[in-house]
Amino acid sequence: MFSRLFRIISLVSLFAMFLFCSTTVSSAQTITLTYANFPPASTFPSVQMERWAKEVEKRTKGLVKVQTFPGGTLLPAKNIFDGVISGAADIGNFAMSYQPGRFPFSEAIDLPHGFKDAKTATMVFFDMVEKYQPKEFEKVKVLAVFTCPPTNIMSKTPVNSLKDLKGLELRVAGTAADALKRLGGTPIAMPQSETPEAIQKGIVKGIVSSMEILKDFKFASYTPYATIVNMPVVSFAVVMNKDKWNALPAEVKRVFDELRREQALWTASYVDDHVKEAIDWSKKEHNLQIINLSDADRAEMTKTLKPMIDEYIKKATAVGLQGDRIIKDINEFKKKYEKQYK
Repeated sequence: MFSRLFRIISLVSLFAMFLFCSTTVSSAQTITLTYANFPPASTFPSVQMERWAKEVEKRTKGLVKVQTFPGGTLLPAKNIFDGVISGAADIGNFAMSYQPGRFPFSEAIDLPHGFKDAKTATMVFFDMVEKYQPKEFEKVKVLAVFTCPPTNIMSKTPVNSLKDLKGLELRVAGTAADALKRLGGTPIAMPQSETPEAIQKGIVKGIVSSMEILKDFKFASYTPYATIVNMPVVSFAVVMNKDKWNALPAEVKRVFDELRREQALWTASYVDDHVKEAIDWSKKEHNLQIINLSDADRAEMTKTLKPMIDEYIKKATAVGLQGDRIIKDINEFKKKYEKQYK
């Protein structure tokens, strides 16, 4: 009797140890990654982050868990790239224009090419990064790139022509500030969060930005006019710490790589659709008026802003890049995707 009882206890103990070991191994195999982002959770760069995190967890069958940190809660905007390199975050999304001069290759996408949507600009950028493998990203693994939609003018008073732009004070950031100045407007730098009050007080007469803000931040309440000028986009990159990347299992690397192009296209499609939604909402709720420039004004814009591209070619060549070839390839890819997405 004792012997039988002993055998039963031994078997139960062995089974318990097996369960413990299995649980321990499974837990040890789980890979947890931190992902830093700087815009608020409701904005499209953070929406794409959450989508990517869910897709990664699903496609790795729970092997990889991603902890997301929107709104600068892990790293502020200007520190994300260096924070990923140092390992303060495993993954980060950032805008290259926040550090002028550091990303000379990416700056080419932010020039006034006249992109009509984020999808075209994003896929051009993706193909350019794939083709050139720019040195500015050599310390990280690039997981995705994308752009915001083209920046347009949202104003308190109508901008019907380039003449109406002369001397007009508008909140603007990045490359679009230079473009606005060349077109005769007066660029004003200030946080976007302070702009609604500045518009109400007359400090600025409007804002130059991608148009999802009409709904996301209720700018339609302050700017009843939107003039389509398709000024520069803002480029973003999602990058990963190189050591963390190298340590990933092969099957996880494969999932990340398979997501690169898909994520870029998903993000651009999402934000383009969101812009359309924001415009429709603004027309319905705030009687937003959309203004299109004349063909003559559009031709004048192209002529006035072309020196920005010429100057980029010289600057890029001076730092060892093939500036003229980069611009030529952007134009070729742009034609390809404009035809594909028309």
